[in-house]
Amino acid sequence: MSTEFSIFIILWTFLLIGLLTIGGYFMFRKFLKKLPKQDGRSDMDWEEYYIKETKNRWNPEQKKLLEELVAPVPELFRDVARQKIAGKVGELALKNNEKNISMDTIIKGYILATPKRDHKFLKKKLKEKQISITPYESYFEASPDDYRNKKYATNRNK
Repeated sequence: MSTEFSIFIILWTFLLIGLLTIGGYFMFRKFLKKLPKQDGRSDMDWEEYYIKETKNRWNPEQKKLLEELVAPVPELFRDVARQKIAGKVGELALKNNEKNISMDTIIKGYILATPKRDHKFLKKKLKEKQISITPYESYFEASPDDYRNKKYATNRNK
């Protein structure tokens, strides 16, 4: 075997191991989200439940706003972000017994469903639409820095 071919095989092996590790990490995260919690449902089950229960409460304007809010997310992860935000919005709408999802609920759901690093974009978007952020300051404060521990901000307020 030539030296060049040996180096190629070694590099290819490291590349393959690296790619499998990255893919496995994302698959493992999805697996953890599908694990049932104490109530018998997983985080993803609850998201799907809230989306299904509130599907008919979204009007075209609210859907458009949700699409605007998930626009900066890379296309590969956009569906996941959309489901997470829509699930949180649905949860809030059901808790508040809203017949139609309001812009206020979408903004609160976005804040609670996303880590703080994503709030800069929301604040900029609200400023563009000339919407005051002062009613949402408590939600910005209650939102976790990240979601490694998977505790949503609404659970902290109880």
